[in-house]
Amino acid sequence: MIKLHNLCMNYNLEQAQLNVLNDAQLSIAEGETLAIVGPSGSGKTTLLTLLAGLEQPYSGDIMLDGVKLNELDVDSLADIRRDKLGIIFQSFHLVQSLTALGNVALPLEIAGNKNSYQLARKMLDRVGLAEREKHYPAQLSGGEQQRVAIARALVHKPKLVLADEPTGNLDVATGATIIELLFSLNMDTGSTLVLVTHDDEVARRCKRIVRLQNGKLVEDQDHAFSV
Repeated sequence: MIKLHNLCMNYNLEQAQLNVLNDAQLSIAEGETLAIVGPSGSGKTTLLTLLAGLEQPYSGDIMLDGVKLNELDVDSLADIRRDKLGIIFQSFHLVQSLTALGNVALPLEIAGNKNSYQLARKMLDRVGLAEREKHYPAQLSGGEQQRVAIARALVHKPKLVLADEPTGNLDVATGATIIELLFSLNMDTGSTLVLVTHDDEVARRCKRIVRLQNGKLVEDQDHAFSV
């Protein structure tokens, strides 16, 4: 489903160039679960933004279902994110003028789904926020906002879920519930899950673990996948 070929990503600083990815190679099959681990600042979030088409690489190719993301225009990339991707980043990016329900229903509304609010209510219930559907983001705690953002990312049952520390703002119990939801979606719909995490236990639940180090993606050969 995903192939990275000679992927490079650089950032120009005031007096130097920061090399985040250096000829990174990776293949991810449809339906796989993959954990990306590595120290803070190693480029894990940058890699997710590239996979989501939110940034363009310095060089190299990103293939999604046989399509080169780095050759698409802005509108085509937006269509792919709407139809195929669920993106969970550490920043919530909620629409402040919409309720929790409105935020979760938004991607379905954009896609013209007539059952958008019904489906949004079900997803809010799955993340434990059924009683908060009429609250606006400013009325929710950080953890609650994170759960709204997660519900919005998953409500359309995306083919590919990109999750950057999805439980980072949640307590242990709620975080465990969200992780179960992500893996349940993978099992139920055959979605592909790419998960950035510092949690070794969460990483071990994935079929594969790759480590980002010195701009390269190195697979953990010692990882023994178990459910």
